[in-house]
Amino acid sequence: MSDYLLEMHDITKDFNGVKAIDGIHLQVRRGECVGLCGENGAGKSTLMKVLSAVYPYGTWSGEILWEGKELKARNIRETEEAGIVIIHQELMMVPHLTVAENIFLGTEPRTSAGFIDYDRMNAEAERLMARLKMSDINVAVPVYNYSGGKQQLVEIAKALNKNAKLLILDEPTSALTTAETRTLLNLVKEFKANGMACVYISHKLDEVAEIADTVTVIRDGTHIGTLPMAELDTNKIITMMVGREMKNLFPREAHTIGDVVFEAKDISCWDVTNRERKVVDSVSFEIRKGEILGLAGLVGAGRTELACKLFGCWRGDHEGKVFLEGKQINVREPRDAVKLGICMVPEDRKRHGIIPLMGVGYNITMSVLRRYTSGGFIQSEAELAEIQNQIIRMKVKTAEPLLPIASLSGGNQQKAVVAKMLLPEPKVLILDEPTRGIDVGAKYEIYKLIFELAKQGVAVLMISSEMPEVLGISDRVLVMGEGKLRGNFVNEGLTQEKVLAAAIGQSITEAA
Repeated sequence: MSDYLLEMHDITKDFNGVKAIDGIHLQVRRGECVGLCGENGAGKSTLMKVLSAVYPYGTWSGEILWEGKELKARNIRETEEAGIVIIHQELMMVPHLTVAENIFLGTEPRTSAGFIDYDRMNAEAERLMARLKMSDINVAVPVYNYSGGKQQLVEIAKALNKNAKLLILDEPTSALTTAETRTLLNLVKEFKANGMACVYISHKLDEVAEIADTVTVIRDGTHIGTLPMAELDTNKIITMMVGREMKNLFPREAHTIGDVVFEAKDISCWDVTNRERKVVDSVSFEIRKGEILGLAGLVGAGRTELACKLFGCWRGDHEGKVFLEGKQINVREPRDAVKLGICMVPEDRKRHGIIPLMGVGYNITMSVLRRYTSGGFIQSEAELAEIQNQIIRMKVKTAEPLLPIASLSGGNQQKAVVAKMLLPEPKVLILDEPTRGIDVGAKYEIYKLIFELAKQGVAVLMISSEMPEVLGISDRVLVMGEGKLRGNFVNEGLTQEKVLAAAIGQSITEAA
């Protein structure tokens, strides 16, 4: 009997002659957690799609051994029956089905007459949720009633129902709160103790360091190395991922902060579905030319709602005044904002930032399409020249400039969204979670770009839930909590503890 539950040897997968992964090896023992690390586009997702038979046997070369025997799975059902279950970064939920129906989708228990046995299904779903220490979840209500974190746990319950021997978690905490993340990490440790194996894919290297026994790093589709976590630290992993030492993740550059260019006064927003509930409550602030203003706060603080109001895409009731270069402006929709020089990179790029099946380049130029239009026709040569310029400038990795943007990694999609919002040459740039779900190398490139924009005089409002990012990038930090502005700090000697205290309402300190 092999020491390994899973062995992947010399795995190679190409698309139209271009190798996405080339000769990769991965081994996982029973009860072991392997951290799989690499930049966006390195080939992590492709490798996992080979393993889970999204790319079936015969469409790739190499060998997969499962429990010592060759695995030739033709579809996902076969891999799940073997005990290999993957939980994707984007949850595979049917929102209007109940929690129990989602857990048992495709495997519903039946009565002797062939009907779904709802009593049995609900009882078994409750048992699974209790095993995950989530007995407070009502398995008989639609899953959309629960947060992303709880839906993530429902996905894990689905995996347990499928008797998973190997659980693959792809960026599992990218949209979770701190408490939800802690719950998930503790569960992974418990699964390991009970003999379940795990492949943990994450750009949050502190999480990898906490739960991984070994780490495999891939770069540009090739296997860079596999080492015990005890011999590594996060800096060594980063060096293996990007191929160079990164001494300073936040490449801060000196930039001049000028006069006030943007001002918001007494901004309030009401919940779209509940007119009685304020989600932003009388918030006022200003941004200066060339200033990077960080906006911190806990989940539900109202930061995204505030950004949407400023960009003209908040659909609920709202009030307040906005001034640009000293003049009051009326932003009714995003088109108005872009014309005035206010651009925004949204929090959810897949829903609000891209058109997935449209080409990478066309996604970039759609913000300034009139620039390439004459007599009602698009001037293709001029547009394609701009597309090439932006792809080079933003270091977007794509085989072809007009490939569907959905085929790109998350980091490269994000670079394209940023490029789209830079083409109108903004005076004010709003960035809502600009580095969520992307690797450390892509983060570094975006940080460099933010500092370059500040040097050019662009006022940047950056919303982030990553505290080191806020403190590493910002000149000044605003803190929101429960819709209110609770802190305004100059970023000199500012600590995470002070920001968190303001976020939960323990102190209110105004900047000097």
